[in-house]
Amino acid sequence: MKDFLYKLKKNYIYGILILMIISIIALGVFLYRQKSKYVIQTENQYNLAFYEMVDYVSNVENYLAKSIISSSAENGAKTLMHVWREANLAQAYLSQLPISSNELNNTAKFLNQVSEYSYSLATKCINNEDITDEELNNLQSLYDYSTNLNGILEQLVNDMLLGNISWSELTKDTDIALAQQVDNLSSSSFSNLENNFGEYEGLIYDGAYSEHIESTTKKGLTGEEISEEEAKNIAKNIIGENRIKEIVSNGLIENGNIVVYDFSVKINDGDDNNPMSISISKIGGHVVFMNFNREILENKLSQDDANNIGKEFLEHIGFNNMKETYYLNQGNAVTINYAYEQEGVIIYPDLIKVKIALDNGEILGIETTGYLNNHEERSFPTTKISEEEAKEKLNPNLEITSSGLAVIPTEWKTEIFCYEFKGKVNDTDFLVYINAENGKEENILVIIDTPNGILTQ
Repeated sequence: MKDFLYKLKKNYIYGILILMIISIIALGVFLYRQKSKYVIQTENQYNLAFYEMVDYVSNVENYLAKSIISSSAENGAKTLMHVWREANLAQAYLSQLPISSNELNNTAKFLNQVSEYSYSLATKCINNEDITDEELNNLQSLYDYSTNLNGILEQLVNDMLLGNISWSELTKDTDIALAQQVDNLSSSSFSNLENNFGEYEGLIYDGAYSEHIESTTKKGLTGEEISEEEAKNIAKNIIGENRIKEIVSNGLIENGNIVVYDFSVKINDGDDNNPMSISISKIGGHVVFMNFNREILENKLSQDDANNIGKEFLEHIGFNNMKETYYLNQGNAVTINYAYEQEGVIIYPDLIKVKIALDNGEILGIETTGYLNNHEERSFPTTKISEEEAKEKLNPNLEITSSGLAVIPTEWKTEIFCYEFKGKVNDTDFLVYINAENGKEENILVIIDTPNGILTQ
């Protein structure tokens, strides 16, 4: 009897163990299939964004070719507006690719500059102003670079089709040069993509609000030169030592807009194959760039919460008097543009971008190039027209909701002291800038209120 009970108990235990093993295997198979499904969906999304970007860059080249030979102001304006539109769309799809801004910074910047330069020339055509020989030469240079860019993108398309490049590989080691990430890559296409913009640097200027004017004087880059070890300590303080598992130096980067010490940082509870990138300026020890990507499943914080978290972070690392302007919410992380505020005047050239996780308020990124290039205390000119006089310059259909003073940059590396009016016409929101010295209408921006954020165009 005892033997029978013992065998029965033994078989029962074996049965439980077998059921547990089967359950574990079934769970593993389920999770594997879910992960595979997610990877396929993600690859498809990246492929769609990539091929859309390639198409729009091709359109940029075609319209630039037409703009060079256009002889009428009316047609020239139309063609240049097409360049502006296609370059903006190319930028939008480029931003969706899982490649850090360090690696494709020059490509994104080139597209932005093509967009802004074509827009400024289109405006001249609309105003019946002649395009100078120098401006035509600049268009020719832009066309030459766009042709080169298209050639390299065609090679990348071939590499994608042949399976030599996969987005899953590119997202594993973002701290390594992209050209070295895939062993069977037929040519170092991504590296070529960046290297070919060496001569182009500084040809024309960045956009007024979403990007920054580059300054050779670096007005905001104050302080003495620091060592790599000092830069590492500054990086630790910005990130928070309690978040850091390991920090590795990538050396001194001297070929960018600002000379920086660059570091890769493994974050506690983060993916070691997807480290944080952070760059600290050699002069003054200012943070120039930081970015960390992680999965964010929840959206717990309001936009006001995020605005305050970003502002407190900026104050903590020495950037005071910053005011939130526009923002973009993607993947439960929000990127907020903060502009410097002096005596109640918004200084748009002094721009800082901060990326914040909306599940716990973690600071995921910062970019301070605009601020470091341009920041200084301004001496504002005397307003020669009153705010009421400036309002008289506006379209009478504009229903004004707010107004104030602002400094805006131009494509000619100058700044304009303006009245900024926010208003609405037929359910569309606008920002209109009236020169505070001469009453000229300097710029009009459309405010786009999307589910993902408030943007301008």
